Amino acid sequence: MHSTEPEAANARAWVQYGHHHLQRGTEIPEVDRISWGFWPTGPGAEVLGDLAGLRVLDLASGLGRHAAHLVREHGATVDAVEASASQHTRAVARYGDMPGLTLIHADAVEHLQRSAPYDVIYSIHGFGYINPHRLLPALRHGLKPGGRLAFSVLHTNFRGRGPSSSVAPRTETLPLADGEDQIVEMWVLTPKLWEDLCVDNGILLDGIDVLDAPEEDNPVAVRLYRARSRTSASSRPRTARPPEPNAALGVGAILYGPRGLLLGRHRRGTLEIPGGTVEPGESLEHAVVRELLEETGCRAREEDVVLLGVLVDQVGPVVRTTVPAVVTRWDGNAATQPNETVGDWLWFQLDRIPDGLFIPSAQCLTAWRPGLAIDHPFARLYPFAGKARQSTTSRS
Repeated sequence: MHSTEPEAANARAWVQYGHHHLQRGTEIPEVDRISWGFWPTGPGAEVLGDLAGLRVLDLASGLGRHAAHLVREHGATVDAVEASASQHTRAVARYGDMPGLTLIHADAVEHLQRSAPYDVIYSIHGFGYINPHRLLPALRHGLKPGGRLAFSVLHTNFRGRGPSSSVAPRTETLPLADGEDQIVEMWVLTPKLWEDLCVDNGILLDGIDVLDAPEEDNPVAVRLYRARSRTSASSRPRTARPPEPNAALGVGAILYGPRGLLLGRHRRGTLEIPGGTVEPGESLEHAVVRELLEETGCRAREEDVVLLGVLVDQVGPVVRTTVPAVVTRWDGNAATQPNETVGDWLWFQLDRIPDGLFIPSAQCLTAWRPGLAIDHPFARLYPFAGKARQSTTSRS
């Protein structure tokens, strides 16, 4: 499970930042263009394309100045989401009555998970304060297929320190005018790492703009990423390491109900349905029930497990067999379990399945619903008789 402490520290810093300016009575100057860097240079709103008639989200919107500019000058309808209560208060005082602009005080990820998908999402310096492993899957849910995304992030700080090649936060300074600087934890990543994270979550990069400081002696640099959402989900490869002698047969548990399809994230980054290897001496139904309990904490009965068939494929010289199974009834709420490699369980609608699926999970899902838009290597399905009972419900 991803630690939330860096983001909590950032939230505290931005709340203090907003309170400081509320106490000072700092005015909010209007902007006459979208500035993706810290300077009025580089591309502007044209990055977002024609916004007429589209749903637009300003993520980590701060004072709402750029959202207000898009409403006022480009006829956009914008939701502006800001997690800092004090910054939101300042925005409402200035733009609270502007038609076409909705100011929302919420955590960005939680808003993306519960909102209807947007046509366009953009963020100016906001991504660096949110764990990418938490943010990007939510973005995949919150952006329509083919929807446009633009975000700018810090690349090199004022000390000349460049980006990191690992997905880990680092300490940066948030300057506070006439006050004590605030310490924040930021994800300052290389362009290659941002691209890999985006692709893993169904977001394809169209281009990266280099936005350096106009002063030659100023090392600060920003990168602007232009991207779009994929129109279908992809799958990721699995290891070619041969299985243990008793681990050649696996099961995958498909839980689907009113909240959607249950998927968890492996510590390696792939998304998976619950499942695992069949242990010596146990039935396939028992393996499904056991793996479900061990990985999610949800309980099911063997009589509520419908086995769909056997999937046969290979990785190199190794033959792999997986039995997809639909769990028709279960008890409990899926949650990360101690010492398990898969956690962070979430529900996804079938038309919003993220990229980065573990290949056996992807194969199980298309065996269950052949029409799902999921790409994966071919596997031969040998269906069991009487597998038509595929609808699922939960007693939780």
